[in-house]
Parts: sequence; structure tokens; C-alpha cells
Amino acid sequence: MELRDLPSVDELARVSDDPLAVSVARAVIDRAREDIRRGTDPGDLTALLHAELASARRPALRRVLNATGVIVHTNLGRAPLPAAALERVLEAGRSYSNLEYDLAAGSRGSRQDHVGGILQRLTGAEAAIVVNNNAGAMLLALAALAEGREVLVSRGELIEIGDGFRIPDVLARSGARLVEVGTTNRTRTADYERAIRPETALLLRVHQSNFRVVGFTEQPLLADLAAVARQRELPLLDDLGSGALVDLYDEPTVRASLAAGADLVCFSGDKLLGGPQAGVVVGRADLIEKLRRHPLHRALRIDKLSLAALEGTLLLYLDPERALREIPVLRMLLEDAAVVRARAERLAASVGGEVEETVGRVGGGALPLAELPSFACAVEEALAEPLRAHEPPVVGIVRDGRLLLDCRTVADGDVGDVAAAVRACR
Repeated sequence: MELRDLPSVDELARVSDDPLAVSVARAVIDRAREDIRRGTDPGDLTALLHAELASARRPALRRVLNATGVIVHTNLGRAPLPAAALERVLEAGRSYSNLEYDLAAGSRGSRQDHVGGILQRLTGAEAAIVVNNNAGAMLLALAALAEGREVLVSRGELIEIGDGFRIPDVLARSGARLVEVGTTNRTRTADYERAIRPETALLLRVHQSNFRVVGFTEQPLLADLAAVARQRELPLLDDLGSGALVDLYDEPTVRASLAAGADLVCFSGDKLLGGPQAGVVVGRADLIEKLRRHPLHRALRIDKLSLAALEGTLLLYLDPERALREIPVLRMLLEDAAVVRARAERLAASVGGEVEETVGRVGGGALPLAELPSFACAVEEALAEPLRAHEPPVVGIVRDGRLLLDCRTVADGDVGDVAAAVRACR
């Protein structure tokens, strides 16, 4: 094909009645010109036009079948929502809502009122506030309570979370000044006591949720650190990160942290809680009120759909047995390995794969040492790329020359979809 053989934009666009056809046709022809100048064949322009139109109409954010064995997979959207949370999202999103309207008084209300009561009941806190994520919760708490003053943090807790986001950076953006105490592996209450000055605004403990320091180590108990804070009349902020509301392995719960003496506890909504992205702060009512009145609160506020999903998830926790059954993260964390193996056997029988024993992970910066006995369906490594390109995409783990489809993170209802994808990609 030569340049003179190219159709006009209008001519190419006429093969489709899609409103995007003209702009897409222009892009297809521009690329074809470049190909011809380089001496390469641009291909079937009509086919390219239809392919581009289909791609433009396809949602970029798509459902993915997680066969990695990593439960709270940050790259795959962290916690899948329970059905009850999705129902609340649909109800709140399909119509108007009382997001910031007090139906009893007939006047303006607060979006914080919708989950404050249930968070108090579940954690034992005096009050609660919710923002868009836990980094935002930390930023708001530090800005409201320590802007222009000092915050004491153990050197062993200056962690980096996902995508290069570091605790010292949050402190700097809040306007607070970081004061490091202790050493990387050993910090004592005496280190905090010696560092307290008139400029000290609060004590911060950051839970080592995404790593562990082992060997010659020491960290003060939260209750002991709380005693120091009370004696010096300073608030103690405990950043739990993952935010467990029920006992899970060695992860501290929010209620236990408050009971040990933390004045404020902040945590994520989309990790061990099993809900949507959110940052939750619970604790003393007077401190929560300072967060509520700070100008950053509005910039960081949670949207109505996330709030509806969070409320739907929290309501499940009022019945712990129901929560364990219906919140996907909790179900996957606690599911018996024999059940996972049966699912892997069913998948393997359907696609001609082999069952392989493996280890699942919690992920999302939670419980880094926890190893979850699991079973996978092992298939050819060459299927990894075509499965990612399938609809819906399937993401597994390549190991030792095979693709493992870990069935701890594949729900019973998704086994058929994974099997169909494998068969289609062969």
C-alpha cells in the first residue's frame, strides 16, 4: 500500500455508525501513514478501526479472577466486597440518599453519622471518623493534633508502605516534626520519656504490619507506652494499618488497642476488615472532634458509595459468625485447607491440570509471616500471558516452569470461569 491508496477519514469512518468512528478513523490513518513511510504494511484498516472502537468502548477497570493465592492483593484491588456491601452501594448509588441530611430534624446532617455508632459498638471507642484511606487518616490526625510540633516515633516503625509511600513523608506533609527515638531493633519506654519536650504534641506507634524485625529486638508494650502518654498528658496515636476487628493470627485488633490505652487508632477499610477503601480513626471523642473540624477533613472525606459499602460490611460484624461466612477476606483467610484442595481438584479435573500443594499469603501489608496452607491447579507456563488477556482475565503465579492457579483465592462460583478460560486459551 502507498500513501495515495489510503482512504479519507470520512470514507473509513463510514464503515461504522459509532459516534467515535471519525476520531478513531483519523488515528488509524495517521498510524497507517507512519507505517507506510517506514516501509511496513499498515494492515486491514477496516479491521483496525473496528478493533480500536471495541477497545475504546471496553471498560479499563475490569473484573479479574485472582488465582495468585494472595488474599489482600493490592494490585488486584485488595478486598473483594461482601454481597451485603454491594447491595448497600446499589441502594445508595441508584437514587438520592440522606448522605448529609438529618431526616429527623429536616436539616443538614453529617456523613460521619452513618457509621459512627456502629464503629463505637464494634471497637468500644467514644467516637469515630472516616476518610478516604488510611494514609489520609494519618495525615488528618497528625495535622489536627501536631501541626508545627513534634511527634515521637520509634526508629523501628518508620516503615514504607506500597508504592514508595513512607511514614516520614506523611509526617512532613502534615506539618508535624518527626522525632526518632530508640534504635531500629530496640526501643524502650525510657527512650520516649527522654525525648518528650514542651514541643512534643503526641506519641505515635506504627504497627509493623508489612514486615517483622527478628532476633535481638525490643519494643514497648502498647499499655506501657500509653502509661507514659497519660503521665505526660499527651495523646497516643496507634496506626494499626490493616485494621482487624476479629482475632486473626497475631494481628492486634482495634478493640484491644483501645483497651490497652491508645487514645486514637487508625486503620484501613480494605485490608483485614474486608470492606472498601477507607481510612478509619476511632478513639477519644474530644480528639475525634478536632479531626472533624480540621480543614483537611473535607479534602479527605469519604464518598457516598464507599461509605455505603463500609456500612454494609460493618453491619455484618454485628453477627461474628455471619461475618466469617460472608466477608470474602475472612472466609479465604480461615477456610480449611481440605476445602481449598477439593476446589483445586475440581479445577484440575476440568482442565487436565495437576494439583500442587502451595502456600497462600495474606498480602496488602498484613501478617507478613503468615503462611496459609493451600492447593493450586498447575498448568502450562505458556498459558500465563493468554490468560491475562482473556475476558475475564485470570492471574496466577509462575513457578518452576508451570503456572499455578491457587484455589485459596478462587471462589467456588469462579472455578467454572477459570476452567473455561484455561480451555479457551489452549
